[in-house]
Parts: sequence; structure tokens; C-alpha cells
Amino acid sequence: MLLPVLLLLVLGAAPAGAQSEPQLPALPNSAEISLKVERDGALTVVEAVSVPSEATMTRRIPLRTAAPRDRDRIIGVRAVVIEGAGNAELTGEEFIVKLKGGTSIVRYTVDGAVAEADGLTRVSWQLAGGWDARLELVRASFAAPAIPNAVSCYAGPEGSRAHCATAQIAHSGLTRFSQQNLAPGQRMEISVELPGGTVPANARLEPSKTFAGAFVLTAPVGWAWGGFALVLVAAAVGLALLRRRDGHPGDALPVQLLTGKAFSSPDGVLPGQVGTVLSGRADAVDLAATVVDLAVRNYLWVSEEPGELTTWRLVRRNPPDEQLTAYERAVFDLLLPGESESVSLSEIQAARIGVESVREALDDSVVERRWYSRLPGRLARVGLRICLYGLFLTVLLALTVGYAQLGLIVIAAGAVLAVAARWMPARTGAGVLLHRRLLGVREALQATKATDVPKLEREVLLSRALPYALALGEQERWVAGFAELKGPPKIYWYGKEEDGEVPIARVSDFTAALVGTFAATRQGRRLEA
Repeated sequence: MLLPVLLLLVLGAAPAGAQSEPQLPALPNSAEISLKVERDGALTVVEAVSVPSEATMTRRIPLRTAAPRDRDRIIGVRAVVIEGAGNAELTGEEFIVKLKGGTSIVRYTVDGAVAEADGLTRVSWQLAGGWDARLELVRASFAAPAIPNAVSCYAGPEGSRAHCATAQIAHSGLTRFSQQNLAPGQRMEISVELPGGTVPANARLEPSKTFAGAFVLTAPVGWAWGGFALVLVAAAVGLALLRRRDGHPGDALPVQLLTGKAFSSPDGVLPGQVGTVLSGRADAVDLAATVVDLAVRNYLWVSEEPGELTTWRLVRRNPPDEQLTAYERAVFDLLLPGESESVSLSEIQAARIGVESVREALDDSVVERRWYSRLPGRLARVGLRICLYGLFLTVLLALTVGYAQLGLIVIAAGAVLAVAARWMPARTGAGVLLHRRLLGVREALQATKATDVPKLEREVLLSRALPYALALGEQERWVAGFAELKGPPKIYWYGKEEDGEVPIARVSDFTAALVGTFAATRQGRRLEA
């Protein structure tokens, strides 16, 4: 007796992964459904639906449904076959089935019903939903490659948590569901938990087509943020290196003041450009150094006028020519505009002439020589424009295809560029090298003893190096060293109106007065090595 019973049990039990044809419905307005999860994760569905004669039933299955956190669940339906009186239609948003009177069998395959979460494989599907007619009875069987761990089934209006009439796992592993009296539009939704890794997950989530969904973090957006972070780190390292180079240019480079019998400045830098190269900004000392240099090069004559208070006058000696740079010509024209032949320091002070009057020409001159760059300012403006473009892109993406965070990345990139540009040093590599050479000029001025300079070269070296000594804060010591000689060199560009000669020490008084005229100060620039 035991053997026949075992044979009957074996033959009557369906394996967990098997799918049988659904029974034909015994009642009108009812459905018998068979579901099977394939090993590739596809869900095969066979529905036998009974429609009353002379009637029609239509079901609309949305292919895009709302999911948590501003996402939509995307379902794919394929391999649709209808046996009976009816037809099916797949649009971009819906799967539509229209059946006429009688019993029809609808077969199709679903992609996107399997998800992996918390170490479990979960299969979700609506057995019934979207029908425009009442369903008296819905019964379904579910088969998978493994026996489910748990099942749940809800019936009623969308969002209802009312349980189905039946949702159970048979000893064979075949899961069965049933529900009666579903009103038009009501759904019957199942969720089956399988052991993790039973089949590959194929659930597809996309940002919802809402304003909030446009800002959802997706894989492409995540990669974009990651790339932005890498670029940001690289840019930060590069900026730190540039600032370190600019803040610590290095030790002074050795410089010879005399090349042969002529004085030469490193890289042809002008005295008025020294302050900008060293500190990034010129002041009254640099303007005074330029005036002294024009006098040394015989474009101006410095005349000391007699009186109770010593006054000085700058006299036109030679007209400006092609040997002058645009900056030097701007200084010359500022002091002696038009056909003016001379100007006193008091007149310069009354006219409020200062370095700001020629700053643009001075900045142009150091940029032209590639010691400084306008790139930081340009990058700051570019960054602000990128922010505006990013704002426009964010709104455009949010209102169209989504991925609006790409616009936020553009805004962030523009903001970082604008801020970083303000920290980016304007001094170039050539400017840093010249900085070190100017420090070398200062050390050479400090180390030079007037007694060691050949007599025939003292006059040239004293005057030609004087504007640089003034710009480097070494003017008083430089002049005093030559003034202590028994036979100090003459100052060929400086004289009194009576006899044309002045003591060499008077040069320091003139340069101090000239600096004070331009900036109401008698202090030169103090440098740090």
C-alpha cells in the first residue's frame, strides 16, 4: 500500500521550477494565471481569462510605476502571444490587452520583476490590475528554481495593504494565490522572496519624471561627481605647488653688476618693475626709481633750486624715443606733458601724481615680459560665466531629460575655478626666477665696496645701479659708500643752477624727497629674502 501512495505523490507534485498550463476559468469574469521565474531572471506569465459573451475586457499595465526616493520602476514586456479573441498593444508607457467574449490565453515575458535586496531575491508582479471590468475570481500559481522563503499578496485599491484571500507555499515548492471580487481598477499584487542569488536581478530603476527626480543620484551622475572630485584634488595639489613656489621662490641667484664696463640688469628688468616682480604691486618707490632712471639715461636733468628750503626741478633733457618702453613713456608724459620743459616736485605733489596714474602701463609691461600673467583674473571671470551656464543647464535638464545634477557639477566647477583663481599666483615661473635674481642684485649691492670698483667705472656704476638700489631699499647705503671716497664720482645728471655741481650725498636727499612727493613717505621698501 505504501508504494502506490508514494508514486501518486511523486507524480502529482510539480517540481519547484516547473510551470504548468493554467486551468481554464470555470466562471466568467475570472482569470487563472501561471507564473514562472526563469533562470535568467525573466518572468514568464500565462493568463487564461474568461470574458462573458457579447462583452469585452481591457487591461492596461503601466510599464513605468512610482518607486521610493523619487524613482520609477521600469518594466519590459516581450514575446506577447494571444490565443483567442483579442489583441495586445505595447506602447512606450503601457502594455494593453483587449479581449472579447470567450476564454483567451495571454502569454508574455516580463523583464524587470526581479530585485536583490538584503541578501534576498525578491520577485514582484501585479497578477491583476488595470482591468476595466470586475473580476469574480483570480487564482495564480508561482514557480521558481528554488523554494520561496516567504510570500506576500495584497488586494484592493492601489496602495491598499489588505491581504489576499490565499497566499501559501505548497510542500512541492509551488506557490498559490487567490482572491475574489476585485472591482474594476483594483489590483492583486504579489511579492515572493527567494534565497539570495537564485536568479540574477533585473529590476530597473530610473529617476522619476518630476523636478525632484531630475536630481536623483544615478550611476552616470555618480561617475561625473567622482571625476569632478579627482580633478578637484589634482587642481588643489597643483595650486598648492604654485603657491609654494611663489611664496618660497628660493635663495638669491648670484648676479654681476658690471658686465665688462657696462651695468646690466637681470633679464633687462626696469627699476620701476622691481616692486611688481618682488611683491606683486608697485608703490611710490618704484615710480621714483623710474624717474631717477630716466635722469640717469639723460632723458631728464635734476636741478636743485636755491632758496631757504631746498627744492628740486625735473627738466626735459632729451625727448622720449623708441628706447623707452610704453611704461617709461607714460611716466615721462605724466611728468612733462606736451611741450612742458620742466616741473618741480611741489608741482608734482599738487597735481597728485602717483603710481596709480601709470599702474596700467606698468602692469602691461610685466605681463608683456611674461613675468606676470593675467590668467588668474581671466579664470575668475570664466568661472563666473561657467556658474551661469551651469545654472541654465541645471534648469534645462530638470525640465527635460533629467540628470540635473550634471548642471550642479558645472556650477560647482565654475565656483571652484572662480575661487581658486583668486588664490592662484599671478607671477610666472620666469617671474619667480627673476625674483631670485633681484635678490641677487640686492646682495651684490650690499657686498660691493666703492673702493674695489675701478676708478674709470665708478661713475657709471654709481648712477646706473642707483635706481635699482632705490627700488631694492639699498639707496642710502649705496650712495654713502661712494660719498666716502676721497675723489667721489660725479653725478652727471644732477646739478645746481649756479655751478652745476652738488655733493654726491645730496642725491640721497633728492631721492627721499622724490619718494615723499609721490607717496608722502620717506621710507623705502624693505625686502625679505
